[in-house]
Amino acid sequence: MRNKQYGIRWTKTIQNNYGTPSITLVKGKGLIVQDSEGKRYLDFLGGIATNILGHAHPSIVSAVSKQVRTLSHVSNLYSHPNAVALAEKLGACTGTKGAKVFFCQSGAEANEAAIKLSRKTGRSHIVATQGSFHGRTMGALSLTGQPSKREPFLPLLKNVKHVPFGDIEAMRRCISKKTAMVIVEPIMGEAGVIVPPDDYLQQLRQLCDKSGCLLVIDAVQTGMGRTGSWFGYEYSGITPDVITVAKGLGGGLPLGAMIALGKAADLFQPGEHGSTFGGNPITTAAALAAIKTIESKKILKKVQKQGRFLIQELAMIEGVQQVRGAGLLIGIELGSATAQEITQKLLDRGVLVNAANPTTIRIAPALIVSDAQIKKFITIFREVLSHGN
Repeated sequence: MRNKQYGIRWTKTIQNNYGTPSITLVKGKGLIVQDSEGKRYLDFLGGIATNILGHAHPSIVSAVSKQVRTLSHVSNLYSHPNAVALAEKLGACTGTKGAKVFFCQSGAEANEAAIKLSRKTGRSHIVATQGSFHGRTMGALSLTGQPSKREPFLPLLKNVKHVPFGDIEAMRRCISKKTAMVIVEPIMGEAGVIVPPDDYLQQLRQLCDKSGCLLVIDAVQTGMGRTGSWFGYEYSGITPDVITVAKGLGGGLPLGAMIALGKAADLFQPGEHGSTFGGNPITTAAALAAIKTIESKKILKKVQKQGRFLIQELAMIEGVQQVRGAGLLIGIELGSATAQEITQKLLDRGVLVNAANPTTIRIAPALIVSDAQIKKFITIFREVLSHGN
């Protein structure tokens, strides 16, 4: 009943861009959340790849509590230790020297910063991919390769060309000396967890080098250990010019970043871009705590192992057509059942997932998920798919 009451209040006071949620979550611990009626759920969505250490993780709670008692916010007219330390840590995570970071609050903002940075090359043409998702602000939406999200808000930025994801020949035809940047996700998340060919990023790096344009890796969804590496592109051996991150970066708090490497690191000059809350002391404290936990607990290797297990086990379930992804970002392609139908049945059974599209279930549990919780999810998923209840 209380879920229904919150739904009525939501409808009366909040704009309808999300529709009305069916449940209202009031608290959580680890991967377990509870709604306003007291029902508990196994959270296998993690705020859409955001709560990388789950809910109320002690290291984040401690870091944020200490910071809010010490220094809550400064403008970007001044520095503070957390921003410097986090920028250094992110640079180290890239495995390169000389990386420089711009902090913001979201993935869309990070991609907006990348657009502006690419204009500093003196060029304006951009190549992105069909089916991609880079955000909903007007610039980021111009990069997003999903017509249903773009068309209500036309006209968007000019000179943005979308080509099929994973098709290197299509990229070859579009990239030229006029291209300012090429932006791709290592794995397309919102499109249904689509994985490109193994050599795709390597060949794309070569094309960008040849034309002199920036290669931007949108690691907003794949980043911060989600796929078993820091950003999701490392398997390819490339070094991008720009990496955009958000979602998991703040450990559940709003924080994004654009990391520029090599010559791209020096393109922005004073006054050319900014963000009031970007790199806030509290959010950066949370990020530092999350990264420290991932490193100290050797979580990246754990994520790799668990991802392989999930993909193997889910692929054997009757009614599953294909399983895609890496680490703990996984898309489950269904046969005859619809993703929305299965998502609702899982909700009824106390499991939170997401219908990324009509045929694909997306899961992105917190990186601290236990083997027992993974096995429980697989059991419930198998039962829902085979019995429909």
